[in-house]
Amino acid sequence: MAAVRHAEVVWNGDLMSGSGMITYVSSGAFTRLPVSWASRTEHHDGRTSPEELLAAAHAACFSMALSAGLARAGTPPTRLDVKAVVTFDKTDSGWKVASSALTVRGVVPGATAEAFKAAAEAAKDGCPISGALKGNVALSVEATLADG
Repeated sequence: MAAVRHAEVVWNGDLMSGSGMITYVSSGAFTRLPVSWASRTEHHDGRTSPEELLAAAHAACFSMALSAGLARAGTPPTRLDVKAVVTFDKTDSGWKVASSALTVRGVVPGATAEAFKAAAEAAKDGCPISGALKGNVALSVEATLADG
């Protein structure tokens, strides 16, 4: 059975001087997040952006995929600290999400640095958000195994 989620946004005004509000998400986990064009391309000034939300989604998805892969390999993680940096850049054809760079530091008893890096690469390639971005956005991962 498919999982369906949704979000609702209200936008007022034109692109440059207008602003919007993420008014609802189906989980109810957050509401009333302000967005604006300036929060995408200049200083965020306390507002979010689609790219920031994409970074959160990618970091969360990747951490789940990596955790699952490590567990399947017999080395479940104690902790994964994941950061996703999404770059929104102006190109000759307009603005686009150019890249999502993942960084992970993991405490994984029994794993070697090489196995951890391989699992991170597999998770980067296999998580569903990466799949949605693949072919359109440059994806990378840097993985460091920490002492537990």
